Amino acid sequence: MTNDENDDLWAAIDRLRAWLDENNRRPPQEALLLRVLKLSEEVGEVAEAVIGAVGQNPRKGHSHTWQDVESELCDVVVTALVALSTLSPDARGTLRAHLAGLTERAAG
Repeated sequence: MTNDENDDLWAAIDRLRAWLDENNRRPPQEALLLRVLKLSEEVGEVAEAVIGAVGQNPRKGHSHTWQDVESELCDVVVTALVALSTLSPDARGTLRAHLAGLTERAAG
């Protein structure tokens, strides 16, 4: 990801968070908790799409495509980044540091 793409990503996340904040009618702590809980909903939609893509549910058959799974995974990523940016004043730095730790461990 180039610096411009990274900046575009975080600018979009900031816009989404601002939109949610503007339309929020709950106390800040409750809004944060609900944004984190929203991840569970989105992950459930990934599972539903995978089940539909492989036709696991005999009643529904092949109700989803692998492109649906990709879309739902993107929703998980965006929801997580919005929640992270709500929680952390330096979401970029938090993610960068965490990713560095993960890649360092993976490199062994």
